[in-house]
Amino acid sequence: MTAEPDAPAELKHGAISFLDATVIGLASTSPAYSLAAVIGPIVALVGVYAPGVLLASFVPMLLIASAFYFLNRVDQDCGTTFSWVTRAMGPWFGWIGGWAIAMTGVLVVGSLADTAVRFTLLTVGLDDLASNLAVIIPLTVVVIVVMTALCVLGTELSAHVQNVLIIAQIGALLIFAVVAIWRALAGDSPLDALTPSISWLNPFGEGGSALTAGLLLGVFVYWGWESAVNLTEETTDSASAPGKAGILSTVLLLITYLAVAYAIIAFAGTDFLSENEEEAELIFGLLGTEVLGGWDWILLLAVATSALASTQTTIIPASRTGLSMARRAALPHRLAHIHPRFRTPDVSTWLVAVIAAAWYVLVSLISENALLDSLTALSLLIAFYYALTGIACAIYYRRQLLRSASNLLLIGVGPVVGAVLLAWLLIRSVIDLNDAEASATGTSWFGFGPPLVIGVVIFALGVVFMIWWRIGHPEYWRERPGVAPEPQEV
Repeated sequence: MTAEPDAPAELKHGAISFLDATVIGLASTSPAYSLAAVIGPIVALVGVYAPGVLLASFVPMLLIASAFYFLNRVDQDCGTTFSWVTRAMGPWFGWIGGWAIAMTGVLVVGSLADTAVRFTLLTVGLDDLASNLAVIIPLTVVVIVVMTALCVLGTELSAHVQNVLIIAQIGALLIFAVVAIWRALAGDSPLDALTPSISWLNPFGEGGSALTAGLLLGVFVYWGWESAVNLTEETTDSASAPGKAGILSTVLLLITYLAVAYAIIAFAGTDFLSENEEEAELIFGLLGTEVLGGWDWILLLAVATSALASTQTTIIPASRTGLSMARRAALPHRLAHIHPRFRTPDVSTWLVAVIAAAWYVLVSLISENALLDSLTALSLLIAFYYALTGIACAIYYRRQLLRSASNLLLIGVGPVVGAVLLAWLLIRSVIDLNDAEASATGTSWFGFGPPLVIGVVIFALGVVFMIWWRIGHPEYWRERPGVAPEPQEV
């Protein structure tokens, strides 16, 4: 008796709503954790103009979100960048774009789970355990397993969990922002409070070089919103709702980041943040006590829930991209398996989790600084596949760009400008990451900065695997670039 073949890979249509997709897009960026990690370094670079840098960093994200929206309108594929770039630019570019997305999940999931564990322990007062690797590493692996299981058990369940976590996270940030601004304006801050000014939104206040360095940090805090679009096949009104959710996520992130950045600078001034730059991830812990007193656990909880939520949602793009690539014979067919009951990509989801957990354990055992360098290498992958998506949008819609001024602006010029900005930041990242002394480990690997080595090795492994797979499985490489199939009017 022969075994029955796998059922066709089809996710559960209409599993989540537009609101659910928006929440998942928000959660994937890990707002509280991301802001805690970068606000100190950005203030050290540009002072009170940190909100301006966050505003400027939003521009390329919005332009690329526009590309995601229009590409999703003609191709509702959970592989997003992989599928779209393949259609627009051919299989070679499409495959390496998909590889970049999958590897971001591998690099970041362990770090997010680690942060969730540490800040949960800090929230409940177990500070000693929060620095004990013998406790942290096993608990982090458990968190990865649990959050992966939630992803496999159903997209609806994932959405429900995210709704709870995002309310806790955003609610805590807003409480902190309101109290901080109120105390600053009332002259009740024990630190060097400043009066908020609209001039803080000027990204050029400290000059071009400072802005460039700040943008490299600022772009990181917006990354992840496209998880909403990776769920396109599982979202109601899949042709438009996921793209709109991605755009709305970036806008809500901008509002949140500006509000909290203004609150932090107004309450603490710039010297406090600059002096504590080395404790970037703990900045909310330091400020929480000053702003909220005995209620500082609220802010610690915000970072914990932020990292926990993002641990789950960051698995989504990598697992859905793996599914999409396997359906097109660009990866082993087994990765295209859909769980017959939960209708989620169980094999690709667990594979991402296992590789991410193994990477986390390996790098953590080397050193905590090596883990930070691994996280820093993300900027190369993020800028690469975002820029590739923006270019693909203009190429795929090339025959429709001149149909109207709005088409030219929103489908052509906007995404290309976003891609050029990100390509510029990618080049700057390569230059900056090559500075070994500026890395977390402070040492060079093979004469280069560790984050740059990690990023280059990941790309090189992808190219080697791509060529090997092309030789043995040429089916996917028979696909040819095309154009958008029907007129699209904005």
